[in-house]
Amino acid sequence: MSNHYYSDKPQVAHDRRATEAELRGWKLRFITDAGVFSKNGIDYGSRVLIDAMDLPAGAHVLDVGCGYGPIGLTAAKLVPDGHVTMIDINERAIELSRENAKANGIMNVTVMQSDLLAEVKKEDYDVVLTNPPIRAGKETVHTIFEQAYRHLKIGGSLWVVIQKKQGAPSAKEKLESLFGRVEEVTKDKGYRIFKAVKTEEASIS
Repeated sequence: MSNHYYSDKPQVAHDRRATEAELRGWKLRFITDAGVFSKNGIDYGSRVLIDAMDLPAGAHVLDVGCGYGPIGLTAAKLVPDGHVTMIDINERAIELSRENAKANGIMNVTVMQSDLLAEVKKEDYDVVLTNPPIRAGKETVHTIFEQAYRHLKIGGSLWVVIQKKQGAPSAKEKLESLFGRVEEVTKDKGYRIFKAVKTEEASIS
């Protein structure tokens, strides 16, 4: 998968381009590149998640699979007194997220390379956000759910966007096996937004 976005070192030639998007009322500028997810502009699923996500004031947030940054950077704008950690396996995505954070004047973020959540040390996040890498396979996606559970505090929530045709029913079933409460927050053009809350009763299987 060396030429796919879910790889640590994309081998495709660079093709940097600038794009703008209005997200939750802010106009943000992004540099994208070949070898990263949705390089031609913010994908619809990410937009649905961005519009739906509800973050507590001052939240500590983890964006898993941040790409060039639209979800995590919007989250950081929503919680100016909080902090967002953005992770991705793809070193090109990491470089772009750092560049885009700086270009948009967003300071309350940490961007780091990580294979899934392997490099994440904090275990009491308020919120985890993910537009998971579907093409990496169901096992990878479900591993993200399991690891997110471990890195959330009691009462914390995992927000996931996934298409019905790309495994939303099995994703919801997996989430229900892990978390105390799972709800479908919204659906739009086949995309489902799930919010899974870690409760006292929940326990990882």
